[in-house]
Amino acid sequence: MTPAPPGGSGPFAPGNESDNETGDETAGGSADGSPEIGLTGPEAPAEQEPEGGPHRHLAHTWDEARQLAFDCATPIPAAPVPLRQALGRTLAADVVAEGDMPHYASSAMDGWAVNGSGPWILAEPGQRLAPHQASPIATGGLVPAGAKAVLRSESGVIGTDEDGLPVLKLGGSAKPGDPRNGDHIRKAGEEAADGDILIKRGTVLNPAHLALAALAGNDTLPVLGKALVRLVFTGSEVVTSGTPAPGQVRDTFGPQLAAVVEMLGGICAEEVKIGDTYAEWLTALEDSEPVPASTILPADVVITTGGTGRSGTDHLRRSVAELGGRLLIDGIAMRPGHPAVLAELPDGRYILGLPGNPLAAMMALSTIGTPLLAALGHAPNPPLGEVPCGSTIDADPGRTRLMPFRLLYGMASPAQHTGPGMMRGLAAADGVLVVPPHGVQLGEPVPAFALPWSAPLPDLAAAPAAPKPAAKRAARKTGASDGPVDWSALLQ
Repeated sequence: MTPAPPGGSGPFAPGNESDNETGDETAGGSADGSPEIGLTGPEAPAEQEPEGGPHRHLAHTWDEARQLAFDCATPIPAAPVPLRQALGRTLAADVVAEGDMPHYASSAMDGWAVNGSGPWILAEPGQRLAPHQASPIATGGLVPAGAKAVLRSESGVIGTDEDGLPVLKLGGSAKPGDPRNGDHIRKAGEEAADGDILIKRGTVLNPAHLALAALAGNDTLPVLGKALVRLVFTGSEVVTSGTPAPGQVRDTFGPQLAAVVEMLGGICAEEVKIGDTYAEWLTALEDSEPVPASTILPADVVITTGGTGRSGTDHLRRSVAELGGRLLIDGIAMRPGHPAVLAELPDGRYILGLPGNPLAAMMALSTIGTPLLAALGHAPNPPLGEVPCGSTIDADPGRTRLMPFRLLYGMASPAQHTGPGMMRGLAAADGVLVVPPHGVQLGEPVPAFALPWSAPLPDLAAAPAAPKPAAKRAARKTGASDGPVDWSALLQ
């Protein structure tokens, strides 16, 4: 991993992951032994700050933060959107036929509209047909008044009568009696009658629904609200292409964050990149520039990356305070990702501050971003599942640990390469373990959640019953290695 330069607020920058999430970190304190800000419960530091000393806050537990992020948001009201933007959205009201569909009788074939039996005298297209008259017609064309059927082009030939005038006669593939009344005519109202319900409220719209709505004459559809999200990437040391030089780091958020937001039910409306100054932070969160009529509406949620620590280059909290906002979550007793911040501004926008380290940011997004976007988008708070743990995980009093895992022989074993600044372990993971502070024993069910892009977690309740024990065999000598097997070594 490329070391971060002094200062900065982008990925890997000092101060962004203020819990010093390394292997040397201990519960209730940082790597240098000083008490850690943000722990709750019996493991929190007992000493009181002297008057005038630095501000200390109590972090929410993982469960508290997750529930608060869901409870603080009110679903965004339904609104009409253009058909092209309605794909995958949930319909907020029935789509009803405003008239017969189709609204006129049309030809199902290229050929001739005819009245009565042949031969037929040719009339001008569009005029009313008298008995024994015909006029050319194309597929989808309006059937003229007086027409009783359509003769297919391959079933008719143009000839002449006794006086040498052109007439239409049966020929080619025609059968005796062709065409019968109604043949090859699409009647008005054949698909739907005026007032029929075409698409029911609550339907998740697919491309065929959009085409049906268009047939019914709709240009927009009323859909349940979804959060519009603005992404603010920070860090003057971050580069967006190539291999970073010493003192630089590669952007890990640009390629992934917008897509993850979409998977979680948000709509990524804009992406901006800023440096590390307070003025840039304030401008990015202020959103005071006039919005042109051609652009999308202002964001409901602003997601920032970096700047959630407490160093001199971390300006998120100060910017929120300057704008009159309030902090809803200021740190979570979890690792990685505990410096995460959730705030609300007076105009109703939510600010979700993610740590600068990529894995820490994704775990913070999973903890508070997932329920926040679900609540705004009329969805329930995604439930947790359970998986049997494939290894013993020691206690870490005072905080929850989120560990990407891989399923191996039905057991969830913590993945390798899961430092706060790493992405290799998450890229190969099947989900994330939510390890409680007291730890987990081998084989014990542990809470877990699937990643937005991964398959659903296996349902333990639906697992097949244990097979009937085999017949007893002769006893064998017990070895020192007998007992449950820890499969985690296979993941290395």
